[in-house]
Amino acid sequence: MISIKHLRYFAALAQHRHFGRAADACAISQPALSLQIKDLEDLIGAQLVERDRRQIRLTSLGEAFAGRAQQILHSVDELADLARASSPSLGGRLRIGMIPTVAPYLLPAVIRRLTEHFPAVDLRPREAVTGKLTDDLITGGLDIAVMALPASEPSLQDHPLFDEEFVLVRPLADLDKPPPGIESLREMRLLLLEEGHCFRDQALAFCNMAPGLAQDPMEGSSLATLVRMVGAGMGVTLIPEMAVGAETSAVEVSIARLAEPRPRRSIGLVWRKTNPLAEHFMQVGEIVRQEHDTLRRHGKSAWPPRIDARDVSDRADDLVDQH
Repeated sequence: MISIKHLRYFAALAQHRHFGRAADACAISQPALSLQIKDLEDLIGAQLVERDRRQIRLTSLGEAFAGRAQQILHSVDELADLARASSPSLGGRLRIGMIPTVAPYLLPAVIRRLTEHFPAVDLRPREAVTGKLTDDLITGGLDIAVMALPASEPSLQDHPLFDEEFVLVRPLADLDKPPPGIESLREMRLLLLEEGHCFRDQALAFCNMAPGLAQDPMEGSSLATLVRMVGAGMGVTLIPEMAVGAETSAVEVSIARLAEPRPRRSIGLVWRKTNPLAEHFMQVGEIVRQEHDTLRRHGKSAWPPRIDARDVSDRADDLVDQH
């Protein structure tokens, strides 16, 4: 008889397309996984996987079987989540994802707070770009994700947590220059995150630039890399406000707020609409929002002094408002 274990192992293989990586994801040995897949093929009397020395491929039946298996596993997981939803406090496994332009700055504090607030939770954090997080939410590989809104899939529910401005990072030699307008920014060498990062798309959208029209674009895999490229005189970049303290304190750059309307993004919590744990997820979202507020208060005071003079009054007003 086909078991849920068979379906989970085959779903992992269909996702990773590699026996070793699928075995690691299932926390079993590769030979054990191979035996389980062979047993499943024997039970249904048909081949699901084409094997050779270099890679595996799913047969046409295997592709269809993988889709149905994933639907069944979703339903099984949601039955378990129904029981978890009846508990006054969240417990069990919680797979939470964050985009790379949020995770380095918020994830450690969020993990600490979630562990304190929900001691029965088995936390499984993951950092990935928006497309990967969205796919994992849809396929059941994640329970929730912290990402830029709006969520692009109708099967997903999003809940806004906070808005955040982008700031301009430019060489220290530009300290006394007024912040550029959008037209001027378009003419500069704008350093961007590599394709796949939603922050790249947001920066291009603010500048009203098509992806292929940036002036001699240069790319980095992280905000830290972009800031260091600016410090080396290779161009300018935009980064989210939460990253300023961590990424610019040890690099000789200047930071400026752009003129209104300033670029910004909305960050929120996203989950599948069918997940019955929405009420508990809202509590998780509140913790994420609180940690962002704490980071924002502390981060502003940690901003380096290399900031454009016209921005000093803005910062002073902000600090007065906070107190």
